[in-house]
Amino acid sequence: MARQKQQPEDSNALSLKSLTKSTVWDIQENDIFRMLEAGLKDADIKENFRHYVDIIRCAFEIVEIQEVTPVIKKAYTKQGYKVGELKMDEENKVTWGMRKKPIMRVTDLTYENIRHISAAKLIEVLDRNFGGGWDSLSQSIQDIILSGFDISTTTLPKDRLHKKGGMYEKKVEDGYEVLEVAKGNWVEAIFAKLKPQQEKLRMKFNDEDESNEEEDEDADVEVKDDYKNHDDDDSIVEDPNDDEITEENYSTMMDLGSDDPDDEAAQLIEFVDE
Repeated sequence: MARQKQQPEDSNALSLKSLTKSTVWDIQENDIFRMLEAGLKDADIKENFRHYVDIIRCAFEIVEIQEVTPVIKKAYTKQGYKVGELKMDEENKVTWGMRKKPIMRVTDLTYENIRHISAAKLIEVLDRNFGGGWDSLSQSIQDIILSGFDISTTTLPKDRLHKKGGMYEKKVEDGYEVLEVAKGNWVEAIFAKLKPQQEKLRMKFNDEDESNEEEDEDADVEVKDDYKNHDDDDSIVEDPNDDEITEENYSTMMDLGSDDPDDEAAQLIEFVDE
């Protein structure tokens, strides 16, 4: 029997005790109110209530409504809040307005929510914030994006970007979303594709294995840095004449999201050989 594609965890199976700063992005306001209603019957949850609310606040905006009237409730509903009442104990009740935090800007991206948006949504966010291309993003934002997406970039003349059989066509056919950033007569294309969910099992047998692992990680960093520096050396300063364009005088793809150091090293060798 074919293995089905992994789906997000069923929100009905989640509870406050199993909720994390990552999984909270998978559920909606009604799920939260349901969990809170059930959780407030648990003495342990009531004692640590602030802890669970802090997790919820990672993905949701919460306001306590002091005076609940039809007019005020309607006003919060218009702003996208789901309004619900929580029975804290036999005598006390509170009314909350709750809505999912929007991801509109690159500064809204976090390690917790990056895998809970689509590549199309990421491109939308980048398009809303872009100006200078991929390198205009801070290193911290790049690291967050690369933790959830495979990213590749290339800069080509406008009339060559969509060349039949070229990188653009191949990337789109492979399921990548693409953002085009105009740079004079050239265009930077940023390709994005959600990384497959992988479970990594690690076993340490002795100190030597751990040392070898650290050496491998250092080698990976060196390959990436050398490749980046090589690309910087070949960066375009002026727009060349179209008649003089060759494979050597325009920038080529950088696969920024690769997890395989051997693959990156092979790409680097091929690039230098050319």
